[in-house]
Amino acid sequence: MTDQRLQQQTFSSDVLAWYDENARSLPWRSPPGEKPDPYHVWLSEIMLQQTTVVTVGPYFEKFLKSWPSVKDMAVAELDEILTAWAGLGYYARARNLHKCAQAVTNQHNGIFPNTLKGLLDLPGIGPYTAAAIAAIAYAQSETVVDGNIERIISRVCRIRVPLPAAKKPITEEAALRTPAARAGDYAQALMDIGATICTPRNPGCSRCPVSRYCTAFDHSDMETYPVKAPKKKKPTRRAVIFWLQDGEGAVLLHRRAEKGLLGGMMEFPSTDWQEKPVSPKDAVAALISNSGFRVYESWETRETVRHTFTHFHLELLPVRLTVLDRLDLNIADTFWSKPENFDQYALPTLMRKVAKSVQEGQGSLL
Repeated sequence: MTDQRLQQQTFSSDVLAWYDENARSLPWRSPPGEKPDPYHVWLSEIMLQQTTVVTVGPYFEKFLKSWPSVKDMAVAELDEILTAWAGLGYYARARNLHKCAQAVTNQHNGIFPNTLKGLLDLPGIGPYTAAAIAAIAYAQSETVVDGNIERIISRVCRIRVPLPAAKKPITEEAALRTPAARAGDYAQALMDIGATICTPRNPGCSRCPVSRYCTAFDHSDMETYPVKAPKKKKPTRRAVIFWLQDGEGAVLLHRRAEKGLLGGMMEFPSTDWQEKPVSPKDAVAALISNSGFRVYESWETRETVRHTFTHFHLELLPVRLTVLDRLDLNIADTFWSKPENFDQYALPTLMRKVAKSVQEGQGSLL
């Protein structure tokens, strides 16, 4: 055996030894000696994409209470899933969660496939999630590379290729170190090391079980890795958003199309999201002209609501309008609800920001 191969094996051995002593206790992890539940592994991995462990914990427990098994989730209404998901963001994950639960139930009798190919055939499961389920739930020697593992391997090997091009060499190096046995524990160990020791800033190298293998540590330039390509400047889009309220305090809500940004979620009506600023007076005039609403009071809120998506910033100017009567707009999935009932609907964080802005102060008359 070559010195390099021996070092790769001792690397994984050291990682596993550290994990046996320091593994985090997380709601979705099975206690030592207990077989992991594939449903728990899948649900947690989907939730953890683009989201922190601290945020996911309560959502995971809420979902398990509502849907203890994948079959329970499969028979739930999509709106129930979206409502429970509200606040986690990246709502396509919730839609795919529902589709995947139905596929596992209808095509696999409620049992997740135990092969990488079978898992990849399911809706919403990509290479990372498939490898994580195969390794953690089914003890297969699959290479798992999340953001934490990506950071560790890029530092250990001092990979100078910028992301995302670096993903290929990082995965290749990670595969060389993945052990034949306990690959699931090994992957979770690296996740823990990345989350608690090999952090993006001020890594705790003196506590790291693999610092002796780390080339970046040898050169004292750990924070240089992983190398990232320069970020493109995000454009800013703007719109006027309408809080249409009737005399009894009910507010008009509309469900967005299932596909696309915030798909299937509830929203307040608005003008198109565009880079060019929109005049609130012109927007209100157009709304009245196009809808037929009779408005007897219009308020512009004091502050613009700002929100950032993956590819752009958004600025919404809420305008509160009190209408004399409700109208049948003949638009599917459009209805009235009082604010105290908003929790019953899949209202995303952005729309909750709008509601908070309106409810905290009227601002000035238009």
